[in-house]
Amino acid sequence: MAIARGAGTEIIRSTLYEDIASTATNLVVGVQHHIYTVLSITVHAVAVHTSSNYVRCHLQGFDTGPNYASGQEIRIFQQDMAAGETFVWNDKFSFNGYEGVALTSTLSTPAEQDAIADQGSSAIQYLIINGGNANNQFDGICTFIDQNNA
Repeated sequence: MAIARGAGTEIIRSTLYEDIASTATNLVVGVQHHIYTVLSITVHAVAVHTSSNYVRCHLQGFDTGPNYASGQEIRIFQQDMAAGETFVWNDKFSFNGYEGVALTSTLSTPAEQDAIADQGSSAIQYLIINGGNANNQFDGICTFIDQNNA
C-alpha cells in the first residue's frame, strides 16, 4: 500500500547513509509548505582520518538573525569521532521546507514571522551532514516527521 503524501498528511521518514566523508550530503531536502521535525540522527564512525575526524550537521537556509540572508549555514552540531564510536543526536528541532520571503532587518514583527512560516520564496532549505576529511567514513540514519501543509 502506498503512503499517503497529500495535503494535511504527517508521515515519519528515514534516510540511510553509508560512507559519509567531507562532501556535503543531504539528509532532508525541503519541499514548499512542509515542516520537518527531526527526531534523531545516528552516526557511526567506520573509519576516521587522524585530522578533522569530526562529523558536522547544519541547516542551509534563511538567517532570520542579524545577517538576514538566504542560503546560510546554520550549524546544529559538530562531533569529534574515533573509529568504532556511535553518536546519537536526539534533541528534536523543526524547520520549514522553503525559506520565507526575504527580511530586510532582524525579525521583529508578527507579520515577518508569518512571512517566514508562509514559505513564500523559491529557495529550498536543506539539512546537511558531512565529515571533516575526505578519508572519513561515517554511516548514518536520520529519522524525521514530514508534515505536508500544502
